[in-house]
Amino acid sequence: MSEPIKARIEALIQSDRVVLFMKGSRQVPQCGFSASVVEILDDIIDAYSTVNVLDDADVRADIKAYSNWPTIPQLYIAGEFVGGADVVREMHQNGELLQKLGVAAPKELRAPAISVDERARREFLEAAKESPGEVLRFEVSPQFEYGLYFSERMAGDFEVNVGDGLVVLVDRSSARRANGVSIEFIEGPEGGGFKIDNPNEPPRVKVITAPKLKEMLDGDPNLILIDVRTEREREIASIASARSLDQDELSRLEALPKNTPIAFLCHRGVRSRSAAEHFVEKGFSKIYNVEGGIDAWSVKVDPTVPRY
Repeated sequence: MSEPIKARIEALIQSDRVVLFMKGSRQVPQCGFSASVVEILDDIIDAYSTVNVLDDADVRADIKAYSNWPTIPQLYIAGEFVGGADVVREMHQNGELLQKLGVAAPKELRAPAISVDERARREFLEAAKESPGEVLRFEVSPQFEYGLYFSERMAGDFEVNVGDGLVVLVDRSSARRANGVSIEFIEGPEGGGFKIDNPNEPPRVKVITAPKLKEMLDGDPNLILIDVRTEREREIASIASARSLDQDELSRLEALPKNTPIAFLCHRGVRSRSAAEHFVEKGFSKIYNVEGGIDAWSVKVDPTVPRY
């Protein structure tokens, strides 16, 4: 391990009393083990720092040598290495983690506030007739994936009365991520469905159609369009306002304000999705991926652009 990398790791460890080296961020963990430690810490303390090792290959490799521990995540408290996911989980269960953190008891956990609109309540109450003895359950995973289904009550569940006699069960691990959620029933071109609005959810890549991209380009002069395809592909078909994504452009983009609107485009929307997710992980909040890529642009917006 080089001295500069060692010094950088030590500076990260000393940057806060509690530091978690993990894959992803506290808001968006990128592996189940990292997510499990985040969930434990979130139940105990409010403030701690995380270091996303996926953003730095040197730190990802050398933190293992520094701590003499082969896996990620790794937890440090007051500059001292504590352990990985299994160790943290065991310490949490036996009370040692509370002592290490200097916390007398877990912070109080309250039932989340959840609102359900009238139409959604009617739909849920109608569905409940097919599940006698069961109650509507709402789950929010650490990755903010949602579950809405009927089940039996379980120990520790919060029961949230959302009106008209409808009760929603929320398990304790979902409770903080569910606070402030609103659930609506909306009609769409392909039928009705439930829309969940969660103020706790971190920024995500927003999927847009080619016609929507055209509308945004015409209406928002601040929108940046990035084409992640190869130079050969751009010579075959391109959009005049699109910028290519090379290393210099990547550095310029990452230095922009985090609320800069950026749309990503490729041939059919797969490669651009990866680029868009990179910027969401960097903290950008207005990131778009063009569904169907330039092929959809050729079909739905500008047929003069060649298809390939």
